[in-house]
Amino acid sequence: MAVVGNKDISNITRDDMLDFRQHWLDRIEAGEVTANSANKDLIHLGNLLKTVNTMKRLGLSLPLGDLSFKEGEKQTRPPFSEDWIRTRLLAPRALEGLNGQARALLLGMINTGYRPSEGAALTADTIRLDCNVPHISIEPEGRQLKSHYARRVIPLTGVSLEAFKQYPQGFPRYCNRATLSAVVNKFLRTNGLLETPRHSMYSLRHSFEDRMLAAGIDDRIRRDLFGHRLDRERYGKGASLEHVAELVARVAF
Repeated sequence: MAVVGNKDISNITRDDMLDFRQHWLDRIEAGEVTANSANKDLIHLGNLLKTVNTMKRLGLSLPLGDLSFKEGEKQTRPPFSEDWIRTRLLAPRALEGLNGQARALLLGMINTGYRPSEGAALTADTIRLDCNVPHISIEPEGRQLKSHYARRVIPLTGVSLEAFKQYPQGFPRYCNRATLSAVVNKFLRTNGLLETPRHSMYSLRHSFEDRMLAAGIDDRIRRDLFGHRLDRERYGKGASLEHVAELVARVAF
């Protein structure tokens, strides 16, 4: 048996490779890496698998074709519809087979729109539940943020608040590890929980944006919540956490 990491390469499927590619596509969309950086990692993995396949004379047909990204590629994920989130993702026992930390991070993303890597990096110091407005604080704690705009505070509401109550100390299984998206996306695809083949965990971020837009939440508040640059000078401190929490609660599940 030839093993790469914890995976017997004789059991690697095209879905495994697509999960790996999806992980990098999410990072490209988040602006964390370029298509060129992602391609280098795909090339390294492909070369490793080909070498093991040849040296061990496994005779495997490796699913490596058409996985690379075009330079500048940034395919936007479609948002999950509200009905899909309510009736499929939040259906009783729908996420039962997903490990607890990954499940909590997925549920946490529904009403916060954080990037998966941001959620995974949260700790006991940045998960703040024992206060008037429970919230999380995205900070450069042991990691580099995408930009200085990414440093922000997000209120916790609905299913996201309940998820964080289960893991107030953070998520050591995924902290500083680039595996969360791949684990969640594979689970969602295997269990028929992706609304279309183009959906992914990252689609929850887009869904949160659409729900806030439909609710008429101010652009400044939306950009502050998402860690985006404002296309004008930022004046004042912005909305209070209490006010933002009230607005988010209106669109929360």
